[in-house]
Formats: sequence, structure tokens, C-alpha cells
Amino acid sequence: MNGVVIRPLRFSDDVDAMRAFLERLGLRSRIESERGGWVDMVTGNGMVALHDAATSTTGGKAGQTSLSFEADEIDVLIEPLEQAGFGDATVFDEAYGRVLSVTAPDGVVVWIDERAEDLYGYKLHTANPDERWSVTPYLTGADEPAWQRFLTALGIAPTVRFGPGAEFAVRLDLTTTEDLADVQNRVPGTRTGSGLELTDPDGQLVVVHE
Repeated sequence: MNGVVIRPLRFSDDVDAMRAFLERLGLRSRIESERGGWVDMVTGNGMVALHDAATSTTGGKAGQTSLSFEADEIDVLIEPLEQAGFGDATVFDEAYGRVLSVTAPDGVVVWIDERAEDLYGYKLHTANPDERWSVTPYLTGADEPAWQRFLTALGIAPTVRFGPGAEFAVRLDLTTTEDLADVQNRVPGTRTGSGLELTDPDGQLVVVHE
């Protein structure tokens, strides 16, 4: 499986507020930039990364969520991606480490970061993730069969939900085995047939599924 983990990336105007919001839900901070503006957070299954929108070099807007991943080794992913029909996978070096870029279904460019051993400029926390929680992003306007093929090529279990939409978008959804009443006591929200609907500090909808 190469340790590939799904990691939605949220661009935010207030990374600290988003971090506190997710910590109240059960996520735990793992790595953060010493200069601020970046932190990744872990659960029992999956991660969420937070990036200051004002310093984004990719044009990320506040409240926007994109889909990214993290892996132990990225070179070994090229062949299975090519065999699944995703033939433009390219590895390159960024200031923070090695990255694989590939065009996923719906023309979405996805980055897969290789886990770096050199954490210069970053602080590592001893994160003890709540195993009851999982990151399960909700994709709208997506080609579900193609995305399932893409995820299978990466060797990760299906951890994505799909829904209708006019165009491709990613919503930061979570799933937990914790009682939703207990979650709602910590973070007020509205119970619906889908789960617990919350509004995060960026003003975006987050649904916690049971």
C-alpha cells in the first residue's frame, strides 16, 4: 500500500481558527511550519492540511479545499498510475521535499507529497490521533468510476464520498464512530439525515458522518 494517505488541503484566512476547530472534533496536529501558515493534522485514517490562503503560490482561495495525498515513496506510484490510464505522473523537487504531480479524473491536478525526513523549518508534534475519526472528503461533480480507478491505483481504501454537482469541488467531510451527540456538545451543529452539519471558521459546510 506504500503508506498512501488521503489529505485534503484547505486554504484558509485563519489557519489557527481552523486548527482549533478540527482539534475540537478530534484531529491532532502533526507538523507545522515554524513561520506559521501551514499545519497538517492526523486522524485514525487520513489527514487534513491547512494552508494560509494569503501565501498560497497556487492561487488557493480562502475556504477552498483541494485533494492531495502523502506517501512513503512516490516513485513507485508512477507505474500503477500509468497502468490505470494516468500517464503524466511527474516527480519533482520542491523546497519542502519531493512531490508527484498527476492529472487525475475531471482534469484535476493532484499532488502527492513524499514523507520527508528533513523537517528543517518545521516543527514535529507527538500526535496521538483519535482512532475513531476518519477523513472522508465529499466530491461533487466528479466522475465516480474514474476516481475509484485512480484511488485503487494509489492503493488506498475507498475513503471518498460522491455527490451531484455542476462542477468538480471538494468538501471537507469526516466520519466517526464517536456518538454524534457527544460531538455536537463540543462543536454545535445541526443533525440531519446525512449526519452532523457544521460551519467551519472559513464559513464552509463540514459534515460529520456517523
